[in-house]
Amino acid sequence: MRVLIADDDPITLDSLESCLQAEGFTPLVAADGEQALKLYGERRPHLVCLDIMMPGLDGYEVCRRIRKQDALTPILFLSAKNEEIDVVVGLELGADDFVRKPFGKRELLARVRAALRRQGLRKKPANHFRFGDQTVFPQELRAENGKGDEIDLSPREVAMMELFCQHAGQVLHRGRILDHCWGVAYYPESRTLDQHIAKLRKKVESAPASPKWIETVRGVGYRYRPPQEKD
Repeated sequence: MRVLIADDDPITLDSLESCLQAEGFTPLVAADGEQALKLYGERRPHLVCLDIMMPGLDGYEVCRRIRKQDALTPILFLSAKNEEIDVVVGLELGADDFVRKPFGKRELLARVRAALRRQGLRKKPANHFRFGDQTVFPQELRAENGKGDEIDLSPREVAMMELFCQHAGQVLHRGRILDHCWGVAYYPESRTLDQHIAKLRKKVESAPASPKWIETVRGVGYRYRPPQEKD
């Protein structure tokens, strides 16, 4: 999923870009309001993060212009301006959330996922698929188990689950998973895939140490064993 980030502070911009990229999002970065609107028109991001104080067009004006043509794409303000009036103005312009600086990476990711979930609820019901005993809603970056409990997912975790489902029962080589979920231009360290699989198992397996759905095939990669193969 594409996330547009507009901030005139290069350190903040680099940090947010790395944070979102690590979770599987595709960040689009802009250092001012004009560049943000240009990227928005060219790439149509799934979510927009705006600083308020930027040279040229400020975040408020960028939000106003986006909302004139698009009522649904989530917009988050990320700003050190945290007086009540700043928050009120942002929300009245059509923003979905206001995140006060400084903020932690976990908080930002949680708010991004929450905004995307709300967007999915405003649209027609999202397509979904089964993974183990979970129902996955890819456009909302979440899954539900049989008890109705919700599980937050990253875009990369959804991509892995989709790939496994498309090749259920087949052994997928590590390189194939990396190419599909990270892109051929991405060369992660050797343990990156294993760490992501371990994190995914904690979310979807009842006993992650003895996985039921995602099996390790030593020296090769991983295999997804769907429920019917377990019955």
